[in-house]
This record gives sequence, C-alpha cells and structure tokens, in this order.
Amino acid sequence: MDTSDDLHDDGLFGPDSVTWRVHLEPVLWIAGMRALLLQSLHPRVMRGTYQNSALFDPKKAWPRFQRTVEFVGTRTFGSTAEIEAAGGRVRRLHAALRGFDPDTGHDFRLDLPDNLLWVHACEIDSYVDVARRAGVLDDAGADAYLAESVRAAQVVGLDPAIVPSSRRAMAAYFDRVRPGLRLCDEARLGVGGLLTPQPHAPASAAIALSTIAGLAFGTLPRWARRLYGLPGLPTTDAATTVALRLVRGATSLLPDPPMPPRIARARDLVRSA
Repeated sequence: MDTSDDLHDDGLFGPDSVTWRVHLEPVLWIAGMRALLLQSLHPRVMRGTYQNSALFDPKKAWPRFQRTVEFVGTRTFGSTAEIEAAGGRVRRLHAALRGFDPDTGHDFRLDLPDNLLWVHACEIDSYVDVARRAGVLDDAGADAYLAESVRAAQVVGLDPAIVPSSRRAMAAYFDRVRPGLRLCDEARLGVGGLLTPQPHAPASAAIALSTIAGLAFGTLPRWARRLYGLPGLPTTDAATTVALRLVRGATSLLPDPPMPPRIARARDLVRSA
C-alpha cells in the first residue's frame, strides 16, 4: 500500500525519462513476448529456466507470468524502497538456483553475469525494437532508452560496465553471442507452452496472448526467426512494422484501462510533460 510520500518517489526514472514514456504504451506487450522468444535461444539460460521454473507447469505458468509483469512494473514505476525490495528478492532467488548443462556435464549458477546479461539484453532490445517500429521512439530516443536501462540492469545485480548502453553496443553484444545460440529441446517445450492456451488465464487474456505471440515472432531479428525454422524475409519485417503501427494507433483510441495508482500517476505526469 503506497503512502503519500512513497507515491511521490519516482524511483529509477521519472516523468522526464524515456523509460516511463515507452512503458506506458500498450504495444509494449508484444515486446514482452518477443523477449521471451529471444531469451529461449540461449541453451544454458533456457535449461536453467526449464529446470527451475514454474513457467512450464500449466497450473503455475499464468501466476508466474503475472509476477514477472509485476516485477517489471515495480522496477519501472516503483519507489526506491519498492525497487530495492523487489530487486533483493530476485537476486536472492537467482543466487539459490543451479542448473545442469548436458553439453559440458557441469552445474552452473543461474545468476552468472553472462546469463543475467542475456536475459536483460533480450528484454531491453525487444522494448527498443518494438517501440522504434511502432513509432514510439526515434533513433535518438532509442539510445536514450538504452542508456537509462543500465539502471534497470543493476536491480538484478549486473555490473553497469558490462551492460550495453547504446544501439551500437547492443548490436555488438548480439553479434558476439550469436554463434552459441540455437533452439534446444527445452526451448521447444517452453515456446510450445507459451503458445498453448493457459487454463488459469482469463479468456480475454488467452485470446490476446495468441495474437501477441503471432506478432512477436514477426518482430524477431531475421537470424532468430531462422533459428526457429521460420522465413527470415525482409517482407516479414516490413509487414510487421506496419502491423505494429496499426496496433499502436488502435490502442491510442481506446479508453485508459484501470491502473495501479502509481502507474496512473506516471501516465498523468508524462502526458502533462
């Protein structure tokens, strides 16, 4: 429950940030799905997730998805105290988890910097890609968002020195890790679960997730679509960009949905700015 003083603590960002402006756009739901699809192409990260996560249990997948959304919302719009508490919980959870890599025959920690950086980079790159193509950001805004995202990376325990803070740095990071990416068996199971109707999700959410997943595949980089066995054609990129702009235009005409007080306040402050 927010106190009056706590509600006016803008946390990591604030009304003048690019981050608040981007994350108030409903089209960013597509970016969240894109991030999950992209993250699934890292075998070690995906195996660690598969071995430890409720994401693959149909009875637990929807609640876990909701917790992830709540964490991103807290990290983006929460007060300093709320962010520190949420970040502490995530860091303690990751520190206690281990995975097994059959390629090496060794156990590994889930909170290894390389693993955390991959998850962070996929998330942030997805937000930037969808926001640019939907018309939310231009190139300068994308670089500003990436620079701000370094603060978000620190919440999960990453050293800011290794976090890409520009479009150029992010592109170089993906070029570096691409040779080790592939669609492992655990990823096939996980992505299949994402595309399966969730029995515990509201009917409206289940329908929306199906539509979002279809668009999210189209937003993936061409090399990532090919790893999924999908065509990596320029025409797909062009059609997806048009679709994203249409989605953003359509959502801008809808009434504001109910929001927690903190996010409603952020929306009002961004609009007034």
